[in-house]
Amino acid sequence: MKKTKHMPLWVFLAFSSIETRKMAMILIWSCILFTVYCIPFSLYTDSALIKKLFLINDWSWAAIMLPMCLWYWLSLRWVDKHASWPDYTKKEQPAD
Repeated sequence: MKKTKHMPLWVFLAFSSIETRKMAMILIWSCILFTVYCIPFSLYTDSALIKKLFLINDWSWAAIMLPMCLWYWLSLRWVDKHASWPDYTKKEQPAD
């Protein structure tokens, strides 16, 4: 994404290497999925399977991931509201 004159730095830093809204949504959903994985489920159950699948046993990763998800989501809202996504839908018309 190219930085426009009116784009805040925090929005540009969130999506500096993201070119399309679809890729931004993939980033946000993967961040949300990883945040759910970071919840220390092993602290609240005695299941051996849960303890083997969810290796995180404290809240530090979840505490980091929640603000990141919020940052990405707010950045997406800003870009959507200000129509700052590049328009790749227009195809060049062949010259006659």
